Amino acid sequence: MKRGLLAAALLVLAASAFAQAQAQAVEPPSAASCQAEEAALERDIDLARSRGQMLRRRQLAEALAALRTRCEASDPSMSRAARIDKLEHDIQLLRAELEHAEEQLRELKNQRP
Repeated sequence: MKRGLLAAALLVLAASAFAQAQAQAVEPPSAASCQAEEAALERDIDLARSRGQMLRRRQLAEALAALRTRCEASDPSMSRAARIDKLEHDIQLLRAELEHAEEQLRELKNQRP
């Protein structure tokens, strides 16, 4: 039952993300909307991480990466060096998240059944 609800929720989320992407493909996002969406996704990622929802966290991280790519493409003022710095920062954050998830997995595996 829970898997069915989760699958349905993910399907709704995917459909919503697709519709949003289609709408944004027509008109480039503003800097304010990019910041607001990024902040909302980061809050959702933190919430999913705190609840141990690693699949949801990963899906939200992918959505965040896509949003950042779309927003950066619409921001011609960002220099190449700034984009490189931002990507390096994003990579460091993702590596830290991966290390955290791996640590949680090790702890779970080492617990007695």
